[in-house]
Amino acid sequence: MPHFILDCSQNILQQQAPEKIMQTVFEAANATGLFKAGDIKVRINPFQHYTVGNQVDDFIHVFGNIMEGRNVAQKANLSKKIITVLKPLFPNIPILSINIRDFEKESYCNKNMI
Repeated sequence: MPHFILDCSQNILQQQAPEKIMQTVFEAANATGLFKAGDIKVRINPFQHYTVGNQVDDFIHVFGNIMEGRNVAQKANLSKKIITVLKPLFPNIPILSINIRDFEKESYCNKNMI
Protein backbone atom coordinates (compact mmCIF):
# COMPACT_ATOMS: atom_id res chain seq x y z
CA MET A 1 0.00 0.00 0.00
CA PRO A 2 1.63 3.29 -0.07
CA HIS A 3 1.69 4.69 -3.58
CA PHE A 4 4.04 7.54 -4.48
CA ILE A 5 3.18 8.96 -7.90
CA LEU A 6 5.48 11.60 -9.32
CA ASP A 7 3.99 13.95 -11.88
CA CYS A 8 6.83 15.79 -13.58
CA SER A 9 7.94 17.60 -16.68
CA GLN A 10 9.45 15.31 -19.31
CA ASN A 11 12.76 17.15 -19.02
CA ILE A 12 13.22 15.80 -15.48
CA LEU A 13 13.98 12.37 -16.95
CA GLN A 14 16.87 13.86 -18.90
CA GLN A 15 18.38 15.21 -15.69
CA GLN A 16 18.18 11.95 -13.71
CA ALA A 17 17.37 8.36 -14.66
CA PRO A 18 13.83 7.32 -13.76
CA GLU A 19 15.18 4.33 -11.83
CA LYS A 20 17.34 6.60 -9.68
CA ILE A 21 14.43 8.94 -8.95
CA MET A 22 12.12 6.07 -8.00
CA GLN A 23 14.79 4.39 -5.86
CA THR A 24 15.46 7.67 -4.05
CA VAL A 25 11.77 8.09 -3.20
CA PHE A 26 11.48 4.42 -2.19
CA GLU A 27 14.46 4.65 0.16
CA ALA A 28 13.17 7.85 1.80
CA ALA A 29 9.70 6.35 2.35
CA ASN A 30 11.19 3.11 3.64
CA ALA A 31 13.51 4.97 6.05
CA THR A 32 10.50 6.43 7.88
CA GLY A 33 9.58 2.98 9.22
CA LEU A 34 5.91 3.64 8.42
CA PHE A 35 5.63 0.93 5.76
CA LYS A 36 6.81 -2.55 4.86
CA ALA A 37 9.43 -2.25 2.11
CA GLY A 38 7.58 -4.74 -0.12
CA ASP A 39 4.43 -2.61 0.00
CA ILE A 40 5.95 0.67 -1.24
CA LYS A 41 5.05 1.52 -4.83
CA VAL A 42 6.63 4.38 -6.82
CA ARG A 43 5.61 5.52 -10.30
CA ILE A 44 6.51 8.44 -12.56
CA ASN A 45 4.16 10.27 -14.94
CA PRO A 46 6.21 12.57 -17.21
CA PHE A 47 4.33 15.30 -19.07
CA GLN A 48 5.33 16.74 -22.45
CA HIS A 49 2.48 19.23 -22.54
CA TYR A 50 1.82 21.35 -19.45
CA THR A 51 1.91 24.85 -18.05
CA VAL A 52 2.81 26.04 -14.59
CA GLY A 53 1.48 29.54 -14.02
CA ASN A 54 1.24 29.87 -17.81
CA GLN A 55 4.97 29.06 -18.08
CA VAL A 56 6.77 25.91 -19.18
CA ASP A 57 9.00 25.45 -16.12
CA ASP A 58 10.24 22.08 -14.93
CA PHE A 59 8.41 20.60 -11.98
CA ILE A 60 7.96 17.54 -9.78
CA HIS A 61 4.93 16.98 -7.60
CA VAL A 62 4.69 13.79 -5.56
CA PHE A 63 1.27 12.46 -4.67
CA GLY A 64 1.65 10.20 -1.65
CA ASN A 65 -1.38 7.96 -1.10
CA ILE A 66 -1.20 6.00 2.15
CA MET A 67 -3.61 3.97 4.27
CA GLU A 68 -5.23 6.04 7.00
CA GLY A 69 -3.92 5.71 10.52
CA ARG A 70 -0.76 7.83 10.52
CA ASN A 71 -0.79 11.05 12.49
CA VAL A 72 -0.04 14.52 11.13
CA ALA A 73 3.54 14.50 12.48
CA GLN A 74 4.29 11.19 10.74
CA LYS A 75 2.86 12.44 7.45
CA ALA A 76 4.76 15.74 7.73
CA ASN A 77 7.99 13.82 8.40
CA LEU A 78 7.34 11.59 5.37
CA SER A 79 6.81 14.65 3.15
CA LYS A 80 9.94 16.38 4.40
CA LYS A 81 12.11 13.26 4.00
CA ILE A 82 11.06 12.79 0.38
CA ILE A 83 11.59 16.44 -0.57
CA THR A 84 14.91 16.45 1.33
CA VAL A 85 16.29 13.62 -0.82
CA LEU A 86 14.89 14.92 -4.11
CA LYS A 87 16.13 18.49 -3.68
CA PRO A 88 19.85 17.66 -4.22
CA LEU A 89 18.97 15.62 -7.33
CA PHE A 90 17.14 18.61 -8.82
CA PRO A 91 18.69 21.78 -7.37
CA ASN A 92 17.56 24.00 -10.24
CA ILE A 93 13.94 23.06 -10.76
CA PRO A 94 11.59 25.77 -9.54
CA ILE A 95 8.75 23.51 -8.33
CA LEU A 96 9.36 20.50 -6.10
CA SER A 97 6.42 19.57 -3.88
CA ILE A 98 4.47 16.74 -2.24
CA ASN A 99 1.16 16.09 -0.59
CA ILE A 100 0.02 13.07 1.41
CA ARG A 101 -3.53 11.73 1.13
CA ASP A 102 -5.16 9.00 3.20
CA PHE A 103 -7.00 6.00 1.79
CA GLU A 104 -10.03 5.07 3.90
CA LYS A 105 -9.81 1.46 5.10
CA GLU A 106 -13.56 1.02 4.72
CA SER A 107 -13.61 1.93 1.03
CA TYR A 108 -10.28 0.43 -0.06
CA CYS A 109 -10.39 -2.85 -1.99
CA ASN A 110 -7.97 -4.96 -4.01
CA LYS A 111 -8.30 -8.36 -5.69
CA ASN A 112 -6.95 -10.25 -2.66
CA MET A 113 -9.82 -8.92 -0.58
CA ILE A 114 -12.50 -10.45 -2.86
